Amino acid sequence: MGDTLVAEASPGWIDFEAMPRLGDIPAYHARHRPEAIATRFEGRDSDWATLDRRSDQVARALRAAGCRVGDRIAYLGKGSDEFFELLFGAARAGVVMVPVQWRLATAEVCKILGNAEVSLLFAGPDQIGRAAECANDLIRETIAMEDGAEGFGRFAAWRDAAPTDPIPDDVEASDVALQLYTSGTTGEPKGVMLSHANLLRGRTDSMAQPMPWNEWLEGDVNLVALPLGHIGGVGWAIVGYFNGATSIVHREFVPAAVLDAIAKGGVTKMFVVPTALQMLLMLPGVREADFSRLRYILYGASPIALELLREATEVFGCGFAQQYGMTETCGTIVYLPPEDHDPAGNERMRSAGLPMPGVEIRVVHPTERTPLPVREVGEVETRSVANMVGYWNLPETTAETVDGGGWLRTGDAGYLDEDGYLYICDRFKDMICSGAENIYPAEVESAIYGHPAVQEVAVIGVPHEKWGEEVKAVVVPRPGAEPDEASILAYARERIGGFKVPKSVDFVEALPRTPSGKVMRRALRDPYWAGRDRGVN
Repeated sequence: MGDTLVAEASPGWIDFEAMPRLGDIPAYHARHRPEAIATRFEGRDSDWATLDRRSDQVARALRAAGCRVGDRIAYLGKGSDEFFELLFGAARAGVVMVPVQWRLATAEVCKILGNAEVSLLFAGPDQIGRAAECANDLIRETIAMEDGAEGFGRFAAWRDAAPTDPIPDDVEASDVALQLYTSGTTGEPKGVMLSHANLLRGRTDSMAQPMPWNEWLEGDVNLVALPLGHIGGVGWAIVGYFNGATSIVHREFVPAAVLDAIAKGGVTKMFVVPTALQMLLMLPGVREADFSRLRYILYGASPIALELLREATEVFGCGFAQQYGMTETCGTIVYLPPEDHDPAGNERMRSAGLPMPGVEIRVVHPTERTPLPVREVGEVETRSVANMVGYWNLPETTAETVDGGGWLRTGDAGYLDEDGYLYICDRFKDMICSGAENIYPAEVESAIYGHPAVQEVAVIGVPHEKWGEEVKAVVVPRPGAEPDEASILAYARERIGGFKVPKSVDFVEALPRTPSGKVMRRALRDPYWAGRDRGVN
C-alpha cells in the first residue's frame, strides 16, 4: 500500500466494525498492512506491526505492575511516538489513560494527578522534574519517556521487560478509555470520562456517509501537533490512526516545523485552531511552499474570521471544514463542509454547520429547557453515542450536564436555521448584558478582526453605572502597526449595530490563553470587576 496517495477513496478498504475498542486499532492495521508506517516522529518510523507488538508489551507491563481494568495512569509530556504505544497498550489492558496538559502550572498538574487517583505516571524528558514534585501516596512509580532521567525507570526498558504471557481480553467497548480534564477557566477542572464506544462508534457511523472531507485515503498523512491533553490533540490523533493514516507527531506546535511537515512531509490532512492557522500564514515563504498534497484543513475550538479564512484558502489551496464540539462530546459533533466555505462570504459561513451523522442537536430555553423555534437563541444541547460517560467522581455535576434522556448541555448560546444549520452566538457565561441587549463577544470580535492593524482581539464586558455593562475590546496590534482606537471602533461600526460596538479599546502584547489555546476572557475581565460582589452589574 505504501505512502502514495491514490486518486479515490476505497469505500470498503477498512472494516471499522472490527475496531470497537482503541486497542483494536493497531492490531487491525497490523494484520492488513503490517509494513505501512503508522507513526513518524523526529526521524523514527514505526510500522503497524511494531506499534501493535509494543502495544501488547505495554498492556502486559501494566498488568504486571498491578493495574487492572478501570485503573488510571497519566502521561505528562509533549507529543511523542511512545505516547501512542502507551495509549493503545493501556486501552488493551483496560487501563484509563489521563493525558495531562504540560502547559499547566505545576500546582494544577499535581491537583489533576491526585484527583484522577493515578497509580503510574509517565513523564516526558522535559517534565520529569515536575513529575517528581507531584509525587503522592497513590503514585507507585514514575517512568521516564524517551531519553529517561537519572533515578527513574526508562519507558522502553520497562515495556520490553514485560512478561510474554497473554493477558485476558476482558475490556468492553463501554469501558472508560480516556480521561481528559477541562481547561478550568471557571471553577475546578473536571475529569471527562470517555469510553471506547464514545471515541469510536460515532466515527464508524460517520464513515458510512458520503462526506469527502471526512474520508481518508490509502496513503493519507495526518499531522498531530496540538497538545495531547486536549481533545483536539489526542482525539484528532485517534481519528488518524483509526483510519489507517501515517501520523506525523510533533512535540508541540512550532509554526516553521509544521509548515515544513506540510510542504515536505506530504501531510494531506490536519486539524488546527484559528490562531495556529494565523501563525502559519505569517511565516516567511509560506506563499512559495508546496501544498499540492494537502487536501483538507479542519479547524475549530474557536470561531474564525472571514478575512483569515480568505487568506488561508488562497495560500493553502485546499478544502476547509469547520468543526464544532467539546471534550464532553469527544470533539466534533457539528461540521461546516467545504462547499459552504465561500471566500466572498455567505450566511452559512457564520454557522458552525450541520450535525454529524448520528448526532442530534436542539436549542432550548436556558431555564425552562423546552425546545425553541428556529432562529431563536437558547442553549445548545446534543445527544449522540459520543456523549461522555460522565465526570469523574462528580455524579451531581454529571446529572446537571446530561439529563435522563441523554441530552448534554453545551453551555453555548446559539440557534438553528430553517435548514438545520447551527449558529453559535457565544458561551452563555461570556455573554455581555448591556441595558436590555444581549451581546455576544464572538460576533464583535469577528467585526473587528479584519482591521489591518489588528492581529488578535478579545471582547469582554466591563462595569457601566447606567447600562450595567459596556463592551470593551482588547487588541493585540499587528507587528509594525500603530494602535489607533478611533480607527478600530469606526471599522467595527460599519459592520455591526451601534449598541454592539465597543466603547473602548485596550492594547496588549498578547492575550492570555488556556493550555488548549482558548482565550481566557475571564482573566481579561476580572480586574475590571475587582471589589464587586459579583461579576455582573
